[in-house]
Amino acid sequence: MYLRCGEIGMFMHFCRLCPGLERSCTKRKMPRWTASLPTLKAILKDAKRHMCPCYKYGLLRNHIHKKSILCEALQHNLPPFTPPPHTEDSVYPMPRVIFRMFDYTDDPEGPVMPGSHSVERFVIEENLHCIIKSHWKERKTCAAQLVSYPGKSKIPLNYHIVEVIFAELFQLPAPPHIDVMYTTLLIELCKLQPGSLPQVLAQATEMLYMRLDTMNTTCVDRFINWFSHHLSNFQFRWSWEDWSDCLTQDPESPKPKFVREVLEKCMRLSYHQRILDIVPPTFSALCPANPTCIYKYGDESSNSLPGHSVALCLAVAFKSKATNDEIFSILKDVPNPNQDDDDDEGFSFNPLKIEVFVQTLLHLAAKSFSHSFSALAKFHEVFKTLAESDEGKLHVLRVMFEVWRNHPQMIAVLVDKMIRTQIVDCAAVANWIFSSELSRDFTRLFVWEILHSTIRKMNKHVLKIQKELEEAKEKLARQHKRRSDDDDRSSDRKDGALEEQIERLQEKVESAQSEQKNLFLVIFQRFIMILTEHLVRCETDGTSVLTPWYKNCIERLQQIFLQHHQIIQQYMVTLENLLFTAELDPHILAVFQQFCALQA
Repeated sequence: MYLRCGEIGMFMHFCRLCPGLERSCTKRKMPRWTASLPTLKAILKDAKRHMCPCYKYGLLRNHIHKKSILCEALQHNLPPFTPPPHTEDSVYPMPRVIFRMFDYTDDPEGPVMPGSHSVERFVIEENLHCIIKSHWKERKTCAAQLVSYPGKSKIPLNYHIVEVIFAELFQLPAPPHIDVMYTTLLIELCKLQPGSLPQVLAQATEMLYMRLDTMNTTCVDRFINWFSHHLSNFQFRWSWEDWSDCLTQDPESPKPKFVREVLEKCMRLSYHQRILDIVPPTFSALCPANPTCIYKYGDESSNSLPGHSVALCLAVAFKSKATNDEIFSILKDVPNPNQDDDDDEGFSFNPLKIEVFVQTLLHLAAKSFSHSFSALAKFHEVFKTLAESDEGKLHVLRVMFEVWRNHPQMIAVLVDKMIRTQIVDCAAVANWIFSSELSRDFTRLFVWEILHSTIRKMNKHVLKIQKELEEAKEKLARQHKRRSDDDDRSSDRKDGALEEQIERLQEKVESAQSEQKNLFLVIFQRFIMILTEHLVRCETDGTSVLTPWYKNCIERLQQIFLQHHQIIQQYMVTLENLLFTAELDPHILAVFQQFCALQA
């Protein structure tokens, strides 16, 4: 803390302005600033008590030994500062929550932890944040710097470190660094201090588990990802019996859902039988299913199913490395339950044809991810023809889900591959996620990972085309700048070709932005539909609206707004005019209004 005497006086003067700032921000409805006022109040309270109390905890006060020099230095009179007025295009920082996990009762044997609102706590926290920000790319260096924090003998340093790391991991809308960095950092810290930090981390995990009922769904997702990754580095050892209270709760409640999702993520990092071995037999109901392929035409009872004979022919053809034309020839005779007698279109949407083809192909390619990717690539033309319509794309996703219902990771990678190869589009994936076929799995984590991945792909696609357009415009501008005063017909021809390229790119940008807007319209419209159905059902039955499903769904809606806020802000007017109107139920409309308030 390098503070000159004059600066300390200015600081104290600013702190005395805090009550007036709070009244002004509250009156002008500026929640972004009022959210930060508790920190300023804490600083003011402690600053009034004693100018710099941090010496008690061994914090550096480097200005003390230079006090005589600073007192004789040239003093400056600073002019008064007037904050700029608010305008419609003002950009403010996002609100930040002051995260607290521990207090002095959590470590009764060690040094006393500063109070939650004390300035010492804020200073220690800020210093640890700065260490992580400076060294986050080198986990070993970062961990070493954290455990060698000055004055560590006077504070419960491990508790502060764990609290600061989780504060960053749970920061909304996104953590400062990639999620896996925090996992590797905590693992490195456990290696450096094996006798103390793992116990603090286990205590923090237990506290987070106990607070799952009130934890934000986005934070629960990150907690699941961190905990499963952490367990995979410590032989999946955990005292699962301590969490047996989740076995008697509603399966849709936060605690049993958390345990189920953690075990499913652990299976991705191990194998199915290992997960069954690490948990007690009483937890078998929460264990993931065996991730095997479900082939409906594989058993004897399937002989009577429509398309069974065609499935057998397709299996033989696939094994004999048939071409696309041969596959089309086999599928040609599959009856179409949606086709009228007078409809002669050979490849209109045929759900049975899609079901037989996708079921058989994915079954034969079920050995690995690579086999499935190769199958999609080899028969890409067949997929594109069968899924030409929107209904066809949706049915391809439905059949794929039926085949791999017990393997969420395979579902996620296949959807990703189908989007990349343009077998299905982003809007089809969004409609599929909100369809009745996925209603039982609607609150599962893998479903929302797929949706967010789909949105990110669409956003990256738009940004890529916009970048190409900007580069073409810059190239044209450079050519104009270099052009001489002489009449150069070759330059005119080059300009003409570049202008045509810019026009084509402009059309592609407009088309991509239209698809992007349509994707968000589909997502928010489906959210409104399912939430409205739930609210009407509860009102009709006279039951409480606040069910675990409702909490999960409404927080998923908030998650979409927050994680993609920069893109959604471009379409605010459209959303307000078409979807989030005044006639909408207040429960749903409040989420949109809260999002709008972030820019108020």
